[in-house]
Amino acid sequence: MIYTRFEKEIIDIYERDHPPGASHMIRLIEETNNRFMREDPLIRPRDNEGLPGGIIYVNRFLPGILVPDLHARMDFLLSVLLRRDDNGTSVLDRLFKNEIQLICLGDGMHSEGRAYDRWNAAVGEFIGNYREHRNMDDEMRESLGVMEMVMRLKNEFPENFHFLKGNHENITNEEGNGNHPYIKFAYEGNMVSSYLEMFYGPEFIGTYYQFERNLPLLAVGNGFLASHAEPAGPYSREEIINYRAHPAVVEGLTWTDNDAAEYGSVAFLMAEHLGIDAENGLYFGGHRPIDSLYEKRAGGKYIQINNPDKFIIAKIDPMKNINLEEDIMEIDNSISRILDDYYGPQ
Repeated sequence: MIYTRFEKEIIDIYERDHPPGASHMIRLIEETNNRFMREDPLIRPRDNEGLPGGIIYVNRFLPGILVPDLHARMDFLLSVLLRRDDNGTSVLDRLFKNEIQLICLGDGMHSEGRAYDRWNAAVGEFIGNYREHRNMDDEMRESLGVMEMVMRLKNEFPENFHFLKGNHENITNEEGNGNHPYIKFAYEGNMVSSYLEMFYGPEFIGTYYQFERNLPLLAVGNGFLASHAEPAGPYSREEIINYRAHPAVVEGLTWTDNDAAEYGSVAFLMAEHLGIDAENGLYFGGHRPIDSLYEKRAGGKYIQINNPDKFIIAKIDPMKNINLEEDIMEIDNSISRILDDYYGPQ
């Protein structure tokens, strides 16, 4: 297998044995923030301040793939990009040919339960003011590695790759602007923010914080909507576009617990954005974990696809209605095959 320059670069991110350098990341984040500012207003309408708003109108005529919470799983993202069909064509090949679009549902950072032991080991490093930081280095190698891939994809395919904000897109662990500090298996939010303050510095943190603030909240496509979490309320189009002025909208599209959404919220957003297509449409999200391929909520109209133990994707075919049994699937972890192809016979 002969890999392209771009393929080699994202595989090298996976293979790197240390977190990315601060100056390298600052340049990449600035490039991505500038890319956000240049997004086509027909694809991403501007807010009242002239900034790119909270809604992405994805291409109605291109097939799409929805990817739920990555949580530092570089192998998941690479498996999506470099899996090949029966003709030997990968998703990344099709992105270069403008034949497909990819929509990630947020939560790039924090490895969560699969790295439970590492998080607990890293707590001691955190308490010791990171005099030792091997475990936290490995966590940040994965977390920042995923986000480096995300930014590279956004810059390479600005109209066909989109990453929505999740509740884990909160680099400063702030309380406010629709964000809440994060604690689950350890003190993840504080551990990450302290690590970045110590090893990456204020310029990186400020630039990355702006990147998170620039992420859209809602994707609108041909017969579907997608956000990180189930909408907590019936937010209007104008409120979502002007999300920077409406912290409750940010919180309500990224933090909603199961059974916490206001009745009719999904139906309202689908009617507002899909019109007559709402009857056959579906609303996809991640956020709350499931242990199957998908779970239905909101009368079967809201579909959760975040299984942290599997690589789940949803395929969108603009030429037909979504069939959950056919279009939501588990894909293989292809990283061993990818690396075998990359390095060749040893």
